[in-house]
Amino acid sequence: MDSTSPDVINFAPRPGEAFHPLPGAANPHLQTILPRLLRRRIALRPHWQRLTLPDGDFVDLAWSEDPAQARHKPRVVLFHGLEGSFNSPYAHGLMQAWQARGWLGVVMHFRGCSGTPNRLNRIYHSGETEDASFFLRWLRETWGDVPTAAVGISLGGNMLACLMGKQGDACLLDAGVVVSAPLMLEPCSRRLEQGFSRVYQRYLLNLLKQNARRKLLAWPGTLPVDLQQLAALRQLRDFDDAITARAHGFADATDYYRRCSALPLLPGVRKPLLIVHASDDPFMTPEVIPDPALLPACVEYQLTQHGGHVGFVGGTLRQPQMWLEQRIPQWLTPWLEQR
Repeated sequence: MDSTSPDVINFAPRPGEAFHPLPGAANPHLQTILPRLLRRRIALRPHWQRLTLPDGDFVDLAWSEDPAQARHKPRVVLFHGLEGSFNSPYAHGLMQAWQARGWLGVVMHFRGCSGTPNRLNRIYHSGETEDASFFLRWLRETWGDVPTAAVGISLGGNMLACLMGKQGDACLLDAGVVVSAPLMLEPCSRRLEQGFSRVYQRYLLNLLKQNARRKLLAWPGTLPVDLQQLAALRQLRDFDDAITARAHGFADATDYYRRCSALPLLPGVRKPLLIVHASDDPFMTPEVIPDPALLPACVEYQLTQHGGHVGFVGGTLRQPQMWLEQRIPQWLTPWLEQR
């Protein structure tokens, strides 16, 4: 992606909104990797809960505290990225930041992403909104109607944007934030097959294959490949062709990418939504940048010059700061505390 100014945005910036990279660490790959080095220690001990889905499968929830004792607090749901979890640096970092604000945070793990393989003949994907929709309804019915927002990171961001675009006014969220989302899946898939980005593809593919292998060993026959076929997959597109598409009713990876990209759905968003991208994100291409003229008034778009993929590490060498842990709560506060 390309940008000629520090922040290209479709709204007037206020103090503290612009991202300034850590001195000497503006490189996109450093930005992408640094959170894993700076957020190694998990300070928050989550409250775990298993939620049974309508089809008999399950998703695991990691709460910032026992929801039974915090049902009156504003809520923020986190939808993680590809093969992410509560253990991802951005996840436990944001959860801790929300807890400090007096909010109740919860990570809804996608099927099979909490460390325990899911049981049915499906997994999760960038456009799979049914589980999230069920969870948001369950959240309101079980713990009451309080201000509720959601944050989607990378794959989870594309999913959240799909959900908000499809549901429009009916969306149960008061607001949403989408970070580093591959809003056009096919160009992003091609991007990960080029240059240094192939390192990220190899890393993500290995995680996907490890998780799929655990699922096949625990629940044989629940994926459309066997262990030998799984081992032969060499690219993310191969995985999406052989598993993601076939397990979820798409003709192939191209069909999946076309039908599950969130960018065409953004004009349907009717609840406040902030979308954040970095121009130097090694997972993205300019195709993910929305046309401001097509965005509803409720959607704010921020394109920073630096930040990498879910990086955004600022501050100083002595005191590095995770900008997302400041920017997201700052933006969500009016929707969670002034409803």
